[in-house]
Amino acid sequence: MAKPMVYFLCTGNSCRSQMAEGYAKKYGEGRITVFSAGIEQHSLNPLAVKAMAEDGIDISKQTSDLINEEILKHSEYIVTLCGDANDKCPVPPPGVHKEHWNLNDPAKAAGNDQEIMDVFRKVRNEVKARVEDFLNRIEK
Repeated sequence: MAKPMVYFLCTGNSCRSQMAEGYAKKYGEGRITVFSAGIEQHSLNPLAVKAMAEDGIDISKQTSDLINEEILKHSEYIVTLCGDANDKCPVPPPGVHKEHWNLNDPAKAAGNDQEIMDVFRKVRNEVKARVEDFLNRIEK
C-alpha cells in the first residue's frame, strides 16, 4: 500500500509550511510522504530554522519551492497554513482532503530580537501540535 502524500502550502514556503514539513517528516517517518511549497518562492527563513533546531529538528536543507501541479495532483492531503495560500491555492483534484490552518506569519513579527524569536517559537509550537493532531487523525 502506498504511503499517503501530504502537501503543506503557504504564501512563501519560508516559515510555517517548512515547520510543518519538518514535523511531519519526523513524526510520520516511514508512514507518509511529505512536501511543502508556496504560491510564491521565498528563501527559507533563518529564524524558522533556528526555532526548529531548538526543538531538535533540522530543516536547514529544505528548500523554498513553488506549488508543483504534479505533487498537488497526487496528494491525498493538502494543508494550507495561511489565508493567502487558502485563497490562491489551485483547486485540488476531486478526492483530495483539504484542511486549512490559519496561522500567524512569524516573518511579520515586530519588536526586538527576543520578541521576534518568541513569535517564531509560538508559531512553531502551534504547528507542532497541529501536525501531531493531523497525523493522529489520518492514521486512524
